[in-house]
Amino acid sequence: MNIIILSGGSGKRLWPLSNEIRSKQFIQLFKDKNGEYESMVQRVYRQISRVDAGAGITIATSKSQVSAIHNQLGDKVSVCVEPCRRDTFPAVVLAGTYLHDQLGVGRDECIVICPVDPYVSDEYYEAVKKLEELVNQGKTNMTLMGIEPSYPSEKYGYIIPETAETVSAVRAFQEKPDTETAQKYIGQGALWNTGIFACKLGYLLDKAHSMIDFTDYRDLVDKYASLDKISFDYAVVEKETSIQVMRFSGDWKDVGTWNMMTDVMSDPAKGNAILDETCKNTNVVNELDIPILCMGCKNMVVAASCDGILVSDKVRSGYMKPYVERLSDEARFAEKSWGTYKVIDGQPGSMTIKVTLRAGNQMKYHSHEHRDETWTVVEGLGRVIVDGVEETVRPGDMIRLPAGCKHTLIADTDMNVIEVQVGEEITQADKQVFA
Repeated sequence: MNIIILSGGSGKRLWPLSNEIRSKQFIQLFKDKNGEYESMVQRVYRQISRVDAGAGITIATSKSQVSAIHNQLGDKVSVCVEPCRRDTFPAVVLAGTYLHDQLGVGRDECIVICPVDPYVSDEYYEAVKKLEELVNQGKTNMTLMGIEPSYPSEKYGYIIPETAETVSAVRAFQEKPDTETAQKYIGQGALWNTGIFACKLGYLLDKAHSMIDFTDYRDLVDKYASLDKISFDYAVVEKETSIQVMRFSGDWKDVGTWNMMTDVMSDPAKGNAILDETCKNTNVVNELDIPILCMGCKNMVVAASCDGILVSDKVRSGYMKPYVERLSDEARFAEKSWGTYKVIDGQPGSMTIKVTLRAGNQMKYHSHEHRDETWTVVEGLGRVIVDGVEETVRPGDMIRLPAGCKHTLIADTDMNVIEVQVGEEITQADKQVFA
């Protein structure tokens, strides 16, 4: 089974834990069988691998998320990187071309496109695996998986099947309706359309070439920024006449908002937090180094990170996006392939950051033209290279890095470093990377 996991999106609805760099799928609020916290993308990757150990899994994502993916899943995971965001049709075409041209997946092999964000049991991916069997039967060009609705939702589009059988031809697609109309669709046996598609890779490639003028993967990457922004649903699925849907009636939850996320969190509180005995249906996630005390809170979510603090009624939290858009979008926390960084203080002309490197990793060799930096090692052993000169460092050591010098840090053990940046211009763009 070849699965393309769509891992895009920005971090508005789970603010302040999510941001433009760390989307909701990277927040670690679930627990694995060993009791260790894991994120949505880690959970999905683990579930697919457990259901089908031989599955080829490729994650289609934006450049800003690549470091977080490698941080959480390792360097060997297959990642197809969008040069820029162009909606799901270009993303799926790029990923399909990547599978064929870069990974050698044959045109006759089945591919399944799945979103990264449902909270499901392994039964869901057992059903996804059955899509491959249906595609290989060759009765239709495309096979979808529709979710049996648990309520008349206004958030999802609907698939209207011809029959009530487990697998049926598709009669029609309907856009996101109001509640009353959604109830009518459900009365007709409609299913939620949650973006799960399966087809032969050759079918996808032929569709792509009929709609986009490109030769191969490299050519498509070069032309990517010029592609129209359009969803895979609009561009392909809703225009396909040879199409069927498989009904899935198992547990399925969309965890796109805090109200829904708190329903599936492993613990009512994560981090340094205390809830008194009068709190009811309240969840707290605290990533700060200061305690949070909640007393008498009812039906609330409290989330705190270096990007901000949210205190909200759970239902009301689903309407936070326009308010978050008023706030600064400068991310103050990010996962990198080598570890994490967290802004702990920002002033005009200076910024202080806590840098955490995992053992065996190193930063890219780079320089800054408009700022000086000072590193202070507070934990762990490692090595710094400054303008080609390597030196061993340990707790208490201070390294001065004037503007223009090339530098990197290599962690021999897990390391924590305080980085102080000083300059008239402190931006993420002020960075030149060297091989």
